[in-house]
Amino acid sequence: MEDTPPTAHLAWLPFASRRSVRALICGTFSSIVHAKDASEQHVPVLTAEVLAHLELPTAACVLDCTTGCGGHAAAILADPEFTGIMIGLDVDASNLETARSRLADHGERWTGRRANFAEFDAVLDERGIDHVDAILADLGTSSNQIDDPRRGFSFQADGPLDMRLDDRTSTTAADLVNAMNETELADLIYQYSQERLSRRIARGICRARREQRITTTLRLARVVCSSMGADPTSHRHGIHPATRTFLALRAAVNAEDDVLMQLLAKAPDRLAPGGRIAVISFHSTEDRMVKSDFRRRRADGVYEVVTRKPITASPAERDANPRARSAKMRVARRTDKSAETKRDPIADTKMEPR
Repeated sequence: MEDTPPTAHLAWLPFASRRSVRALICGTFSSIVHAKDASEQHVPVLTAEVLAHLELPTAACVLDCTTGCGGHAAAILADPEFTGIMIGLDVDASNLETARSRLADHGERWTGRRANFAEFDAVLDERGIDHVDAILADLGTSSNQIDDPRRGFSFQADGPLDMRLDDRTSTTAADLVNAMNETELADLIYQYSQERLSRRIARGICRARREQRITTTLRLARVVCSSMGADPTSHRHGIHPATRTFLALRAAVNAEDDVLMQLLAKAPDRLAPGGRIAVISFHSTEDRMVKSDFRRRRADGVYEVVTRKPITASPAERDANPRARSAKMRVARRTDKSAETKRDPIADTKMEPR
């Protein structure tokens, strides 16, 4: 059986779009193949799909809510048909400096600000910008963040139990693990990751911390696995047993659900008519929040939902970049209707019951 070419899934695009996106994909895959250590390179996910679905006007103003290492921004700015500007936000100072260096050749067409994307409206106000033509939010954690044991996001190597994306904040994962009571811990783990064994895990954490404070990633991973009665080397269900607990703690430390709700609530007022918002999520809680928000605003006549189902990575991209496997992108288009409604904009983004 012949291998499927990496651009085969783009057959539905107009020819001109296929041509530019095909060149982008082949270039991206080539950089992965020729990297000295691909695991150390952060490769942005769904880059071709982002370009295709944003449908940027030539002189568009684009808000990149999660700049990371500048991967999506580099692809957009490299498009010869795009002559507009981009504003990039990130709370991680190291990532922002990486992006600044990477995008320096684009001069004033790209501006970076260290800010949480919940604060994007204030950043636009400072620059005197009322509306943007596109909003992009990639909610994933960068590979360089995950792979750095000092950040405490992963249990692949031992490190301090930190998990802060923004080192200007004070609360770490160790603070939560050692201070919350058993019920609070169980609720947090379940709320943010739908871990079915959250109560058993919380009980084990509280038991372990009575002996000694839990301050490192590997110790927490061992406690979680022991509490679940799981073998961390088996990967029976495709993921490490502690994955969901780590995901929940990271989301809580960085208030990820709250800032996403604020982004979704504010976006309609700052998108120009015809402008698009694209959100890339990596777990079901985030995806449901985005899906629910887009549907409600469609019902109000504020959005047209562009993606009936979430866009996912092609088989070729999943093979080349395993972290793209869980990525889902949803896109909506701003209509001409006023975004003002009688609803509470924050309440509008809450998840619908399953």
